[in-house]
Amino acid sequence: MLDNLEITRVAESRIGSVDFENLGFGNLFSDHMFSMRYEGGAWREPRILPYGPISIDPANATLQYAQSVFEGLKAFRGVDGKVRVFRPDMNLARMRTSCERICIPPPDEAMFMGAIEHLVALDQAFIPSKRGQALYIRPIVFSDEGHLEVRPSTRYRFLVMTGPVRAYFDASMAAVALKVEERQTRAAPGGVGFAKTGGNYAASLRPGESARAEGYAQVLWLDGVEHRYVEEVGAMNIFFRIDDTVVTPALQGTILPGVTRDSVLTLLRDRGIEVEERRIALDEIVEASRRGRLREAFGAGTAAIIAPVGRIACRGEELVVANGESGTLTRELYEAITGIQRGEVEDRHGWNRLIDIG
Repeated sequence: MLDNLEITRVAESRIGSVDFENLGFGNLFSDHMFSMRYEGGAWREPRILPYGPISIDPANATLQYAQSVFEGLKAFRGVDGKVRVFRPDMNLARMRTSCERICIPPPDEAMFMGAIEHLVALDQAFIPSKRGQALYIRPIVFSDEGHLEVRPSTRYRFLVMTGPVRAYFDASMAAVALKVEERQTRAAPGGVGFAKTGGNYAASLRPGESARAEGYAQVLWLDGVEHRYVEEVGAMNIFFRIDDTVVTPALQGTILPGVTRDSVLTLLRDRGIEVEERRIALDEIVEASRRGRLREAFGAGTAAIIAPVGRIACRGEELVVANGESGTLTRELYEAITGIQRGEVEDRHGWNRLIDIG
């Protein structure tokens, strides 16, 4: 893969300054980044170079019209010392779908996988060993052309950066609280809600800040037409355990098709647990809570893995789920997925991609 890859190493690594006992999330980066340019109808110049600022034209079309797509995935150092990247094939497929929606020439498999494999191997020292921690991998492709016309660009850049991150949730952390957003909209039918593009996240910033100011971790979004049906959380897909059935909103073009979401659905079906992907009215969740039928709720995403939901604020009241704690199934799913990622549990579905670290 990427036989013509050029590598320029840093003069001095920053690994000595990393405090692995006190990692944040997304504020620390490894030594290097991958870069490739699209021009003249082809991707060219694959390079790994020291991580740092890049130069762009002030009229860059991404700054003007948000023509950009990104992904998020993780590499893990297993209990056996091997390095695994979790389900990168799904991230590649989603990036290609997102690119096609906003007229970006998508990276091919050799580019995407080669960039990740070379970069992770080069900066393997930044991969944490502690359970729940990981090396976060952020691929991004964006317009690299300066113009003010509202049209697709002709030049693009593909970057991949990495950095060690903390656990978003572990057994010692309390369940998160969500606030239902009943007025503002994240995505609408026919839009780009299914694409991992920056504009979707820009739309979520104000409601998210308002929710945090009131003591809630994230927003629980409703549909953009009737504001009646649950869709997703700010940075996660959402699941509810009602009686013995786990329900989650169906993918209908307004919800991000999460990699962890798909993994959860597979693991639940493996266990013989009844699963429903369908429209879920907020009224149904409220009624299930009042009748004691809402046994658990949890979010699923690359950053959080599995995050228990203990409270949901809506319509002037607060629904308490599982006594405000993590439910049994929520914990089991967290342990199962992290176990697969770390090589502790058999990878029956072939989700991990092993990285040769030499």
